[in-house]
Amino acid sequence: MPSRRAVLAATAALTVGGGTARADESTRPHELVSRMTLEEKVGQLFVPRVYGHSATAPDRADVDANLKELGVRTAAELVERYRPGGIIYFGWAHNTRDPRQIAELSNGIQRASLALPRGLPVLIATDQEHGIVCRVGRPATLFPGAMALGAGRSERDARQVGLTAGRELRAMGIRQNYSPVADVNVNPANPVIGVRSFGADPEAVGALVAAEVRGYQDAGVAATAKHFPGHGDTAVDSHTGFPVITHSRAEWEELDAVPFRAAVAAGIDAVMTGHLLVPALDDSGDPATLSHPIVTGILRERLGYDGVVVTDALGMAGVRTKYGDDRVPVLALQAGVDQLLDPPDLAVAWNAVLNAVREKEISEQRLDESVLRILRLKGKLGLLDEPYVDPGAVGRVVGRAEHLALAERIAERTTTLIVDEGPLLPLSPRTHPRLLVVGADPASPSGTTGPPTGVLATALTGLGFTATALPTGTEPADEVIRQAVAAAGKADAVVVTTYNVTTTSPQRTLVERLAASGRPVVAVAVRNPYDVAHLPAARACLATYSWTDVELLAAARVVAGTVRPRGRLPVPVPRADDPARVLYPVGHGLTY
Repeated sequence: MPSRRAVLAATAALTVGGGTARADESTRPHELVSRMTLEEKVGQLFVPRVYGHSATAPDRADVDANLKELGVRTAAELVERYRPGGIIYFGWAHNTRDPRQIAELSNGIQRASLALPRGLPVLIATDQEHGIVCRVGRPATLFPGAMALGAGRSERDARQVGLTAGRELRAMGIRQNYSPVADVNVNPANPVIGVRSFGADPEAVGALVAAEVRGYQDAGVAATAKHFPGHGDTAVDSHTGFPVITHSRAEWEELDAVPFRAAVAAGIDAVMTGHLLVPALDDSGDPATLSHPIVTGILRERLGYDGVVVTDALGMAGVRTKYGDDRVPVLALQAGVDQLLDPPDLAVAWNAVLNAVREKEISEQRLDESVLRILRLKGKLGLLDEPYVDPGAVGRVVGRAEHLALAERIAERTTTLIVDEGPLLPLSPRTHPRLLVVGADPASPSGTTGPPTGVLATALTGLGFTATALPTGTEPADEVIRQAVAAAGKADAVVVTTYNVTTTSPQRTLVERLAASGRPVVAVAVRNPYDVAHLPAARACLATYSWTDVELLAAARVVAGTVRPRGRLPVPVPRADDPARVLYPVGHGLTY
């Protein structure tokens, strides 16, 4: 890795071709912009994906993917051709195999960029929300997600999550995190936000958003509040459709705006727009990402925010329903956006912006405004002076024992006991020595070592039970349910993991038939706490808000009684037979 002196020399050269003068931090971005070509300025706006674990030597399949989607072979070639201001890491793009590899990939990207004439460091980003959205997996520390933190109601815990996770991300060369989610989840049918939100109370959500923002930014990582102006009340996923938010202007002010105001007050470094139609804020029919009244009129002028605004991914359906991929980035910039995230066709988007500036559709002054915001952020994060990280030191920061212990304690404080008839819990190896663990095994996020049923069975066995796992899936067939009921005959109690249960879900049938066998049933909702409304046959119901190891192990300890449940619902659970009525209110939570 280059020495600190070499890094400083490289960044000093940015200020003037061949010169060594160094402007102070307040004028430095202006000095940099004044020496950039138009093409270099346009490049600063883009945050594309790229495939591969290495900047220069990715696997053959990743080379092929890069050639097909980006027209380059490697991350280094991407940087050379487009001069992007940022790059986003994904697990599916094979960027995040392990912490040391991530650090070396980050260094390779920086090295490629700084080797160019007037080369600038790259702002590397990812979505590390924790809970169900994690791009960097074990051995990094994986914390409970936002709704779990909402159940814990601790601003201190939220700040510690941001601070600790931020330190780990920074050690790997990731300086921007697309978190926290500032959406207020008031729609139980929301398919895309749900447990990614801190809850349904805007004031409580705002307090936790602000706390997590301060944690990340104290760690030297840019936090990003999303998805402005608020994605919490929709039944449409903006990845696959075009959500419409029907709140009135007054409802938006009282509900959706509150956490974003809190983020701005906390000094948030970046805000991400949502691909949402909000007629009360802009009746043009344009998504918020492309709306000047929303991005400039409300976010910048009304809320007083002058930091970086980044779009949600431009390949999502919500932003592509009205305009072509060549118009979307241009309209986003005209709306007031600064960073253009992951366009579906980088060449089309890059050339469209370049041509729009050349043809005066976008003024160079407007372009400079966004480039300056991006460079100021890079300066604040220390990238202009120290873009490299030490791969040898990653193991001393990422996944430290005290970080893992903190995640365990937070998970224990957030696990929520919603129902406990009898009471049934805690179970004891003396009274219920044989346990059957059945149920849903959703696709594992990065924070898991295996399917939820297996993780729970192993954990319960370690706590003195004899626990057997029998996965039945999210849509168990009749024969699978019969097998589970037969297996329950040999057990003293049954633990069932549930995932997004509905009134007609076979998971509900599974729980009913297991309960009818005479065995006590403990349901563990591993995603949405709303499952409990559909499971009246279960004698006990827990909510973990995710199925990462840290939350499942905490649930096992609650079932066994080695820790007491302390979480309280951060969202109301509506009745299954009458969704307009509340079955369990915000703040409900049992203990023993």
